[in-house]
Amino acid sequence: MTPKDQFICLVANDPLVKADAIVILEGDGMNRIPEGARLYTEGWAPLVVITGGDRSRLEHCFPASEMKPALVAAGVPEKHVLIEEISQNTREQAVEMMNLAKERGWKRMIIVASHYHQYRAHLTFLKAMRESGQELFLINAPARDLPWFKDEPQGKRVDLLAGEFGRIEEYRAKGHIASYEEGIEYLQWKESQR
Repeated sequence: MTPKDQFICLVANDPLVKADAIVILEGDGMNRIPEGARLYTEGWAPLVVITGGDRSRLEHCFPASEMKPALVAAGVPEKHVLIEEISQNTREQAVEMMNLAKERGWKRMIIVASHYHQYRAHLTFLKAMRESGQELFLINAPARDLPWFKDEPQGKRVDLLAGEFGRIEEYRAKGHIASYEEGIEYLQWKESQR
């Protein structure tokens, strides 16, 4: 089994633990909102942050402020929702969330992305966390109930998955994200802390 294979299995089966905040990454339309709302209503964290101010105006991308009404309609009280719209991509989202974690003293953060994007999101947040000098629990909670083979505005998610692994290699070569080995080492450390 390769480090990539191990990493995929570990992230896909990351256990939920209570956290300081649920972080919903902008992207994939409104499809990540139900998972963030579910986690909030089940009591996994007292606050939900929607991060991303995408200005591309692509059919499947909305700035966080445009996603907020759907989150409130799904049962999250407006006073328990924070919006971050400076970031324009996953790396910037991770950096902004590390800044917010440091400012607010957070120790645990649940990351909600789509199932195909969760692997790259985790490695990106891990790299940003280490660069910020913090030691946080990064908990993976992908929106799992999304169709893989349906044609969406951005394409089929099964095809997007292949692209994500290509981006992992590309961004790793640029030093923007952690490696699979670093991801495994971090998940092992995290498990030892429970």
